[in-house]
Amino acid sequence: MSETSTYTPPKVWTWEQPNGGEFASINRPVSGSTHEKDLPVGEHPLQLYSLATPNGVKVTIMLEELLALGIEAAEYDAWLIRINEGDQFSSGFVGANPNSKIPALVDRSTTPPTRVFESGSILLYLAEKFGAFLPKHPAARTETLNWLFWQMGSAPYLGGGFGHFYKYAPEKFEYPIDRFTMETKRQIDVLEKALSERPYIAGDDYTIADMAIFPWYGALVLGRLYDAAEFLAVDDYTNVKAWAEKIDNRPAVIRGRKVNKAWGEEHEQVHERHSADDLEPKPAVESAAE
Repeated sequence: MSETSTYTPPKVWTWEQPNGGEFASINRPVSGSTHEKDLPVGEHPLQLYSLATPNGVKVTIMLEELLALGIEAAEYDAWLIRINEGDQFSSGFVGANPNSKIPALVDRSTTPPTRVFESGSILLYLAEKFGAFLPKHPAARTETLNWLFWQMGSAPYLGGGFGHFYKYAPEKFEYPIDRFTMETKRQIDVLEKALSERPYIAGDDYTIADMAIFPWYGALVLGRLYDAAEFLAVDDYTNVKAWAEKIDNRPAVIRGRKVNKAWGEEHEQVHERHSADDLEPKPAVESAAE
């Protein structure tokens, strides 16, 4: 064990100071807004307020896949929510999601507008609204939802557990890293075994289950999360890697991964998305010498 002392919890925990780490400035033990600010509204019925984290990317992939099917009613405005700056604690965002987590969707095609929060709920809402990426046969539908809810229940171990202690915590401790590494590898192995029997997570067809799982576990085995690919020996999971690479090459996925992204290569960042043109490659700017 690398810890040098044992922590004895008090009888009653109190919040006295930030707990350190990359997200210390926005973590707090109470809910609700910290400031008054309305959410912007664009011209489309679907208004998305998000950031290109794994949970945010799930929804932009889904919307881009719907548009790729020719479903024009899935056109949307995507507004950037900078969680490191506390945008999720505005009164407008809290009205869309009282849990102050991205993504949040507002469907203004209904009266009154329908708010949808939690990424899995948004995927299910859109699948049912537009009749796509969710099988109609009861058994196939249930299998898809099994995996959707598996992801929703499993990701906190990967993100809040492994990702936090391995990547973001201000100090590294052996026990929590070992604990969450074990669980993360077990989860990847669950996917490895499932994908040894079928091309997609829930069966023969690409569904919202794949869209939910790919931004987390697909990104992990592709080396995009937490700089942990070597540590987790992701090359051992050949079926998961093949599945991730197949989905990663889908045009709608390539587009969806750019929306609300505010880091990385500039050509991959689309802070806001209001039309398909926003995702088109930008022409190179010629230098004065040319």
